[in-house]
Amino acid sequence: MTDTVLNPPVAAADIDAAARVVAPFAVRTPLLTFPVLNERVGSRVFLKPEMLQRTGSFKFRGAFNKLASIPQDQRSGGVVAFSSGNHAQGVAAAAKILNMQATIVMPADSPLTKRERTKSYGAEVVLYDRDRDDRAAIASGIASKRGATLVPPYDDPLVIAGQGTAGREIAEDMAALGLTPDIVVAPASGGGLIAGVATAVKAKYPQAQVIVAEPAGYDDHALSLKVGHREAHAVAPRTICDALMAMMPGELTFAINSKLLANGVSASDEEVGAAVAFAYRELKLVVEPGGAIGLAALLAGRIDARDKNVVIVLSGGNVDADLFAKLVA
Repeated sequence: MTDTVLNPPVAAADIDAAARVVAPFAVRTPLLTFPVLNERVGSRVFLKPEMLQRTGSFKFRGAFNKLASIPQDQRSGGVVAFSSGNHAQGVAAAAKILNMQATIVMPADSPLTKRERTKSYGAEVVLYDRDRDDRAAIASGIASKRGATLVPPYDDPLVIAGQGTAGREIAEDMAALGLTPDIVVAPASGGGLIAGVATAVKAKYPQAQVIVAEPAGYDDHALSLKVGHREAHAVAPRTICDALMAMMPGELTFAINSKLLANGVSASDEEVGAAVAFAYRELKLVVEPGGAIGLAALLAGRIDARDKNVVIVLSGGNVDADLFAKLVA
């Protein structure tokens, strides 16, 4: 057996510890079920609405768990992160609570609402060109120069464990309902959320299928699961799922996901837009495109869900008003 099987980067106990850290500050989001959705897909669906989380996405969980672990004598240098927006806001908000300075490296084409909200938490925003610049190198350079702590968006055990608290809540809430989740679906960019969710859910429900959802053309997790190693997706046109555009799974996240995930599914931008509109019109929920990818895959028939208990993580709701209006029009 490999070391990652015997000693996975993140275990259920790490998520339990993260839950104790984040509980006083994070929102415990509920599981929501809607007759109109259940009837449409022929299954009992529970939605985990992380757009109701602090900063509007699940990212606050991992960011706070990571920042809270930094020793007091190392906090004066602040923190540096790179993100298309949701991790940026999570780190900025966590830094504000913990009285630390945050600098966030963000793509110049990230949604304006994400950039402005990141600044509203007191963070410094440094913009870069998504197609030409290396965001990790920029962030590492700033951190080195300032003596700051680098906070990765996904490939970090404390970040993954923090995101896993969402999966822990799913397991607890399904148990409280007396139900067993047959399928659990969550989005992935670098894979931190799905890794944490899978670890927590499979610890309590080992027979549950955990499925990763990705935009069409950005299905690097699905590709990697098929070949058994990390594989980058082909260069694809821009997707409206701006939060889900990593080139390949993270090293630590794939060490977890390759063991725990059943498979991957994808949805086109058109299908994602339809899911955003469905969530707004029928469920009265505001979900950003990347956050709706699992719902889109379900509505498009990519998941064999009939007569099963299905949990879908809606990972965020930070969407530009103009884009949202276009999608729901």
